[in-house]
Amino acid sequence: MSTVPVLPLHMRRDGFGPAAELSAGRDAEGVIRIDTMFGAEAWLVTRFEDVRTVLSHPELYSNALVPPFRPSSASRAGEEEAAEIRAGNLIGSDPPEHTRLRRMLTPEFTVRRMRRLEPRIREIVDEHLDAMEKSGPPADLVTDFALPVPSLVICELLGVPYSDRAGFQETSRRMLDVSLPPEERAAADVQARRYIAELTAAMHDDPGEDLLGMLIREHGDDLTTAELAGIGSLLLIAGHETTSNMLALGTLALMEHPGQLALLRDEPDRMEAAIEELLRWLSIVHTGMFKVTTTEVRLGGRTIGPGELVICSLPAANRDPALVPDPEDLDLARGAIGHLAFGHGVHHCLGAPLARMEMRIAFPALLRRFPGLRLAGDPVYRSFSAVHGLSTMPVAW
Repeated sequence: MSTVPVLPLHMRRDGFGPAAELSAGRDAEGVIRIDTMFGAEAWLVTRFEDVRTVLSHPELYSNALVPPFRPSSASRAGEEEAAEIRAGNLIGSDPPEHTRLRRMLTPEFTVRRMRRLEPRIREIVDEHLDAMEKSGPPADLVTDFALPVPSLVICELLGVPYSDRAGFQETSRRMLDVSLPPEERAAADVQARRYIAELTAAMHDDPGEDLLGMLIREHGDDLTTAELAGIGSLLLIAGHETTSNMLALGTLALMEHPGQLALLRDEPDRMEAAIEELLRWLSIVHTGMFKVTTTEVRLGGRTIGPGELVICSLPAANRDPALVPDPEDLDLARGAIGHLAFGHGVHHCLGAPLARMEMRIAFPALLRRFPGLRLAGDPVYRSFSAVHGLSTMPVAW
C-alpha cells in the first residue's frame, strides 16, 4: 500500500510563509538537526546571517559534493550516468567549474541585455490579458497568465519551441515533486536533458541569435554535449517555474492585503520596491541547493563536522526579525532590503534581472486591466513542490 510521504520541515508552509514550527525552530535554535525525505540527517539553517554565511562560502559548504540520486543497484555505468546528469548544472557545481560555466552565460543576463526583451515581454503580457478579457470570467490565473507568460519568454530567450511547452512543463513538475519516487524524478531530469540535447544537435549547423544558439556559436568548442544539455534544461525549468509562481502567489498576496494593493494602485512608482518585498515575504524557493561541509565548521553555535549535509531555509531567513522589523507583515513600502530570495554569493540567481523585469511589467498590467480582480474559488497550493506555488487560482473581475 502506497503512503504519502511526510513533508520535511524545510518545505512546510502556512499559506504564504514558513510553518509555525519552522519559525519557532529559527527563533529557538537557529541551526536544527532534521531528517530528510531520503533517509539522511541534515542541519537546517534558518537565521538570516547564518544562511548568508553558508551561501558566501562555497569552499566550506559544497554544492558539488552532494551526491545525485543513484539507484542502490548502481554500477559503473550508473556512476557515469550520474556524472553526465551533473554536467552543466551550475547550481550543482562549485568554483572553479561553476565560474567557468557562469562566465559564458553572465553577459546574456545583464540588466542591459534584459532591457532588449522588454518590448516583447510587454507584448506577451498584453496578448494573454487580451485573451483572458475576451474569454471572460472566470479564468484560472495560473494556466491563463502566470504560467504561460514567463514560459513563452524563456522559450524565446533560449530558442526552445513554445509548442513543446506541455512536455517540458510536465517534466519540470515531476522533477520538482518530492512526493514522487527518486527514480521517477531522476528519470524526468534525464528526459529534460535529452530534450535539450536533441534540440541543440539540430541547431549546430545553423545556430540562431537566441541563447542556445549563442552558446553553440561562441562556446561550442568549450562545452560538451552533456554540459550544453545541462545548462539549457536548468535555464528552461528555472525560467518558467520561479517567475510563474511569483506572479500567481504575488497576486494572491496583494488580493488578501487590500490596503497594500490600494497603496500600490495609488502610488505605482512603488512597484519595484513592492516586488522586492513580495520576493522576501513569499520566498517561493524553499532552499538553495543542499550542501556538504568540506571541513569542520562552527555555525549558529553548533559544531558541524566535515561531510555533513546542510540545508538553508530561505523563507525562515527572509522572515528573521534580525533582517527587518515586523517580518511577518507584508509592507510594500520597505523597498529593497537585501533579502535572500534569489540566493546569495556565487550562486545568486543568474536570471534575477529577467525575473524582476517580468514582474515589473506583468503585475501593473494585470492590475490595470482588471481593477476588480477577485477570487472565484479556492486556490490550490502545490505542497510537495520544491518551488512553492499554486496549481490553480480561479479569478473573476
